[in-house]
This record gives sequence, structure tokens and C-alpha cells, in this order.
Amino acid sequence: ITIIPTKPTIQYWEQSINNVIALKQYLSSVPAIFEALATVKSELLLHINELCAPERMADVQNLIDEAINEDITYQSQPLDLRNQRTYAIKAGSISAAAVLSGVNGLLDVARQTYKEANADAYQLVTDLGQTHSIALEMKFDTARQYYIRIATSELEDRNLPEVFINSFRKKNFVECQTLDLLKLNQKIADSHYEVLQMSDASVQELIDRIREDIAPLFKTCEAIALLDMIASFAQLVTVQDYCRPELTDTLAIKSGRHSIREKIHTEKFVPNDAYATQQSRFQIITGCNMSGKSTYIRSLALMTVMAQIGCFVPAAYASFPIRHQMFARISTDDSIEANVSTFASEMRETAFILRNIDKRSMVIVDELGRGTSTRDGLTIAIAIAEALIESRALVWFATHFRELAHILSERSGVVNLHLAVDMSETNDKMTMLYRITNGWVQETHYGIAMAKIAGLPADVIQVAEEVSWTLARNTERQKKNSKTIALARRRKLILGLREQLKQAQDGNMQGRVLGMWLSKLQDEFVRRMAAIDEEVERLEDDEVQNGDHESVEPEDYLAGETQSGRGVGHHENTTMEDRSSSGDPDGLVQDIPGAARVQQGLYEMSGALPVE
Repeated sequence: ITIIPTKPTIQYWEQSINNVIALKQYLSSVPAIFEALATVKSELLLHINELCAPERMADVQNLIDEAINEDITYQSQPLDLRNQRTYAIKAGSISAAAVLSGVNGLLDVARQTYKEANADAYQLVTDLGQTHSIALEMKFDTARQYYIRIATSELEDRNLPEVFINSFRKKNFVECQTLDLLKLNQKIADSHYEVLQMSDASVQELIDRIREDIAPLFKTCEAIALLDMIASFAQLVTVQDYCRPELTDTLAIKSGRHSIREKIHTEKFVPNDAYATQQSRFQIITGCNMSGKSTYIRSLALMTVMAQIGCFVPAAYASFPIRHQMFARISTDDSIEANVSTFASEMRETAFILRNIDKRSMVIVDELGRGTSTRDGLTIAIAIAEALIESRALVWFATHFRELAHILSERSGVVNLHLAVDMSETNDKMTMLYRITNGWVQETHYGIAMAKIAGLPADVIQVAEEVSWTLARNTERQKKNSKTIALARRRKLILGLREQLKQAQDGNMQGRVLGMWLSKLQDEFVRRMAAIDEEVERLEDDEVQNGDHESVEPEDYLAGETQSGRGVGHHENTTMEDRSSSGDPDGLVQDIPGAARVQQGLYEMSGALPVE
């Protein structure tokens, strides 16, 4: 958006001529890029080279050369830029009407006045230094214009002479002015403004003519921006330990790092792995405070973006599926401007995600439901998690709700991970390992441990520990085990097996290598299925001995979800079409056979022969 004031001001005149000078500098730099790309063979670089051809900008270059002096260049220092503005317009480029009114001669007079006043200011400072035997240094800034700087060492044995006014002391020097210098500053400013006013008509005419041929400039700017991005990527790959990512159907990262955090921190960044498919699309990240949960999920999102824009990523190996949308719910701030609390802001952002998410999306959620009561926050987090699972998007959900990880642990597509921490037995020392590990966090009362380390009073810590242990004992008495969890684990195990076999079928393994891999896969499957069967038997014995039939916690949630057609018993809906799309076309999970019967169909599903 270009804002043109109804009544031109000095600032508008200055900005207009600054823009023209910057454009002149830009046009003079493009030919060097064109020459540097003369021998390239890449189609992309050849296209950039074509857009940087000098003949594309010849018309604009000629317009600027007719109006602007040849030796004018853009400067970063305020004084240098003011000088460039004063002498930018050629006297011969003044419009005919202005010449007839005598502006051409007046412009020369104003410039001469500007020149002489600057010389007088320098001479004034020189004479003051000789008169008072003080080493003076003249400086310039936009607010004060010319001022004098004196080293404090020059004033150790005497006071500042009275001729110097507007003085203030800094660490190693004193800055001040004199009355004569203020008068010269005003004279210089007036002559500079006169030059701008008289040359503004020519500047605005030049800008209007440039607008007529501005389309090639936009294309050249885009080409140079693209070249700058490619050059930045190339430089990054050269000096950093990055790898070239692959575009596949699976997100797999080996030793991934956060590209920004590893640069701004002095200690070595701890790399982590990541793996996500449709059978591990919803990953719950738990862990102690400051264990690295936020950094982990943000690094995954950042690497995904880097890969899809064509950049190498900070990892030993990386492959990414194409994501069409990226959603993030990470902040915990309220919004005074929007008159919403922390929790209301969370719900707003989450509602937007749920309305727009699909299976081609990627979502990172850093804490959800912490701005309201614990019970309400947990239930809302579970409901939102269910919706995210059903969307089939790739989701990383960082939370302190251990119950969320426990309840959804047997849900198809859910994986529990945590950031490891080394905690002492007395909970008075915590060492963050920053390493991603399977399962939900096992450390208990880590919040109390963090409060203890932070210096909370000992009596407060003691009360907190007593209350925490009491609540934990009461909760443990209410818990019971159920066959529902075992059923969910069997289902999840079979669906995972099917996905691995499908990946092997589409992969490059053949012959004996494939047979050996299938043999190991079979052994692992039989071992895990047998472990589930043993646990079921143990749970049945415990239920008979304890006679406890009160229900709470995840197994009732899972059983209820089974009846409603959304949980582990039925994935989302119970139609044959949906069971097929969820990896269970034959309804295997409705009547899961034992390990001995499952392994008989293992090789039939893979289409390979077993190894003798």
C-alpha cells in the first residue's frame, strides 16, 4: 500500500528521493548478477539469469540516468544520505515550467549555501578546539544534526568551557553544542529543505514515469530473492552438518536437531529421532518441566517446512510426507486486545484447527486445557485428541496430563513418548537428558521436585508431598484392570504388523534378505502376542482374587468407546468400507486369534516364503 499525503511534507520529499536513489543503486547491481550466472546450466538458475538481463531494465535505467547525477549512490549514514539527496537531481533535468520560473538558478544557490554552511561548521569546530586547547570531534545524527564530542580525559583537570551548551556526559565522553553551531545547523537544514522543495517536482515526475515500466522490476526482484534463498541454502549446507531430505509417505528422522536452538546455545544440542506413519500418527509427548518437549515438537515442524521449501535439514537422515497444512497451538498467553483469557485463546485456536484439519495436515500442540480446572481441562483435551486422531493427520501432542497418555495408550494410531530425565531418589536433583524415549513419563511428582530445586520453602514442599502421596494412594485403590486393554493391544499389534508387511511389499528387499527380515518380524510378533496372553491370564486371576468391580480410568473409557463405535474395539465406524480403510478389512480384531493362529497367516499376508 502506497500512502500519498494530501499535503506534501519534508519527510515525504526526503523519502521520495531516497527511494529513487535506492532504485538507482539496485539497478546498478543487477548486471553483476547477470554476469555471474552466465555459465550456469540449471534450468532454475537460467530462468533467474534471464529475468536479470540488463535490457529488461534499460528503459527505467535511462529515465534515472536522465534525472539523477551519475555519482549518486545510496548511503546508510544519515549525513552521507543527506548529502546525496542534496546533489541527486541534475540541474538540467528540472522541468520546463520550473526553468522558466527561475528554479534552476535558485537550486544552484541553495546548494552553494548548503556547501558553504557545512564548511563553516567544520571550521567553527576547528577554531574552538584551537582556542580552548581541547581535542574536539564533530559528529552528526538526525535529531541534533551537528554536535561536538569531547573525550572525558580532556576535562580531567578543568571544567567544560561556558561556550559549550546542551551538554550531557556519557561513559567516556561528553557531547555538547554551541550557539553558533546551532545557527549553522538551522542554516544547513533550511538550504537542504529548499533543495528538496525545488527538485520535488522532477522527482515526482520521474517516479510517475518509472511506474509505467515497473512490471519487469517486480519480476527481477522475485528472481533475485529466489537466488538469495538458494544461495543461503547452499551456504548453510556447506558449513553445517545437514542432510538432504527425501519425500516419501513416512516421516522418519534420525538424529534431528532444532536449527535455531543449536546455534544460539553454547552447550551441545542433543539430537532426537522421530517416526510417524498412519499407525503412529498421534504421538503424545510427556515429560518433566523444561525437559525439552516444546523444542522437540517445534523442531519437527521446522524441519518439515525446511524440507518442503527445498532446504537441507539438521539431521543424519530425514524423510517427510508432503503436508498441505501446518497448524500449531503453542502459546499460553491471554489476549487483552481481544478480551479473551488464556483458556479462551486456546479454545479459539483449537476450534480453527479442528475446522480446517484433514489427513494431509501436520499439527503440533504444546499444552492444552491447562487454563481451566484439571477435570475439565483433561476431558476437553481427550475430546480434542479424539477429533485429531480421527482426522488422520500427523499430530504431536505435548502435555503434562499423564491420564491422557494412559487413556489413549491403546488407541489405534496413538504412540506415547516422553523426554527422559535423571531424577535422584530424594527428588532434590534433576538432570535433563533431552532424549526422546518410548512410553509415557514414569517419574512421579516431578513438578514438586522442580519446585524444590527452584527454592520453594521446605514446609510448603512437605505439605505438597503429603497431599500428593495421599491422592496417589486413593487413586490406586480405585483402579482395576480389564480385558478391554488387552483386546486393544492385540488389535494395535496386528494393525502394526499389517503396515510393516505392506511397507516390505512395496520396498526393495527381496529373496533371502526379505525372508530373514520376515523371520525376525514373526519372532517379535509371537513374543509380543504371547506376552499379551500371559497378561490377560494374570489380570483374570487378579480380578478373581480381589473381587473388585468398581470402574474408573482408561479401560472404561475404552469399553465405552467400543460400544459407541469410536474406540479401540471399532475404529471410527463399523462399516466394512471404514474397516478396510483403517487397516482391518477382514474384521480381524473382532475375534483375535492367539499367537499360534496368527503366525500361520503371517507369510500368506506378505506373499513370501518362510526361511527354513
